[in-house]
Amino acid sequence: MSDIVPEAIEAYIEAHTSERAAVFHDLARETREKMAAYMMQVGKVEGAFLKLLAQITGAKRTLEIGTFTGYSALCLAEGMPDDGHVITCDIDPEATEMARSYWAQSPHGAKIELRLGPALDTIKTLEGPFDLVFIDADKPNYIHYWEAVLPKVRQGGVIAADNVLWSGRVVDPRDELDLAMDRFNKHVYNDPRAECVMLSVRDGITLARKM
Repeated sequence: MSDIVPEAIEAYIEAHTSERAAVFHDLARETREKMAAYMMQVGKVEGAFLKLLAQITGAKRTLEIGTFTGYSALCLAEGMPDDGHVITCDIDPEATEMARSYWAQSPHGAKIELRLGPALDTIKTLEGPFDLVFIDADKPNYIHYWEAVLPKVRQGGVIAADNVLWSGRVVDPRDELDLAMDRFNKHVYNDPRAECVMLSVRDGITLARKM
């Protein structure tokens, strides 16, 4: 992922973002050491953003599409009350095994439920309403995820989608992944069921509120 925000600015942002608990540092380090696609993990700034988003929305039921090694799910859980519940979906047993091991080290890990299997199949089995949804999985399916979850989000609930700037390539899309993200961004923008704002946090996050 190429830099969108200048490196010095990114460093300044990180230096002025609240620190994370030790479990997050350990999880980030092991992910970098053991996962070839370690860059898929949300970092300190985006993690803090997700925690605050859960707190601000007062989310008690959250759905995450794309678990990887569990950093973002734990951030969401940390921002939710003791009776909060995060359902997170993934298809990778190796990455999610690491996730489980770190969730077990946190007092917030008990709020997280992992569903292994294709997310679209899992979503069909879930009943709403959800207060908050975080989409961060395979990019060609983003529109399908949006359409699957929006009816299950409560009125006034929030959907957050990661990687919407796609290292800046959405400005001049060339390959199929670039085009998929650009199509998703246009789809959300033109959907009358929600209002949205795109933010340049890390690789871009869109926040959408269901009308």
